[in-house]
Amino acid sequence: MSTPDIICAGHICFDVIPALYAPASGTWFESLIPGKLIDIGDVTVSTGGPVSNTGIGLMKLGVKTGLMGKVGDDFFGHAVVERLKPYGAESMTVVKGESTSYTIALAPPKVDRIFLHNRGANNTFGQDDVNYDLVAQTRLFHLGYPPLMKKLYSDNGRQLTEIFKRAKATGVTTSCDMALPDPNAEAGQADWDIILRNTLPFVDLYLPSVEETLYMLDRDKFWARKKEAAGKDALDFITVEDCEAVADKCLAYGAKIVILKSGHLGIYIRTADKAKFADIGRCPPGNLDNWSSRQLWEPSFHVEKVASATGSGDSAIAGFLSAYVRGLDCEQVIRYACAVGGFNVQVFDAVSGIKSWDETTAAIKTWKKNEVPIKSAGWTFDAKNTRWIGPKDSKRT
Repeated sequence: MSTPDIICAGHICFDVIPALYAPASGTWFESLIPGKLIDIGDVTVSTGGPVSNTGIGLMKLGVKTGLMGKVGDDFFGHAVVERLKPYGAESMTVVKGESTSYTIALAPPKVDRIFLHNRGANNTFGQDDVNYDLVAQTRLFHLGYPPLMKKLYSDNGRQLTEIFKRAKATGVTTSCDMALPDPNAEAGQADWDIILRNTLPFVDLYLPSVEETLYMLDRDKFWARKKEAAGKDALDFITVEDCEAVADKCLAYGAKIVILKSGHLGIYIRTADKAKFADIGRCPPGNLDNWSSRQLWEPSFHVEKVASATGSGDSAIAGFLSAYVRGLDCEQVIRYACAVGGFNVQVFDAVSGIKSWDETTAAIKTWKKNEVPIKSAGWTFDAKNTRWIGPKDSKRT
């Protein structure tokens, strides 16, 4: 394999995704009665996690990508390596005596996903599992899902910080994605504010979801929004002011570009001022003047029928990074992120729905956007380009 432009590292698992039918009456969960047989459809099996989802997505979008993760020497581990062979799995670590992470993803019609997850070897992934010699040859190093990897969030994230510190020392541009930790589990009790305060000085692109970031940096606000939602989608109750507060905190901690993935609402982006980009590494923005001090909200693309949101955030990041490494402007990059995420939700698995770069580019030109109402002071809607411009955006006129 030639030297990749991007390395995707971190969480890797094997996904089992059964097709679930809508019940004749009531909700799908009401049909879960002990002793009852429930008919389900065909099963989709695939590799999962950001190493697979974002990595393969990037390859399908024409970006040379390396994959770096850890699996056990077991059935699922061999299945992961075999399925990744066509994409290049030279940097996958296979460890005897450890089990491979796997997920049973339940996606009932019109209901958010439920994951039954075994972390396996992801829990022991640490700084020594990163091939820094390869990192030193690439342009961008992306790591995903630290909250699902015990070694990376333990001890206030010491190993997570060390990974990004050592990667950054090679001159690479760094990128990080998160996952929402279980509030009742060890990961959910970790002090994520301290972890991010220690790690983000070495992270250039921070690409989590808004819910993840709100939970990590303003837990009281997170639970308040959950309470307001009263069982509905909390994304519809999280405000632009919430996004601005946590994104600006991430910038203050050291990140240069922050996007907050917001599901069916699209993507919020906030970037640092021009001076902060001086040490961004081998993959700087194509037009630094365009990227500095931005604040935008890119609405999602309209999808008639959503099959599953499995891997949608990973796919959006693949869209973002594939456009970013091509040197496109900020407005174009977040549009590609939304487009690739939109393709993803039309299928049950995490990668088969992703199109080529040319197909994605063609779709963007005609694809209808969803309406996202923003009533906060200072925000204006650019009807021509169908996006919202924030009061702190340097390009607003």
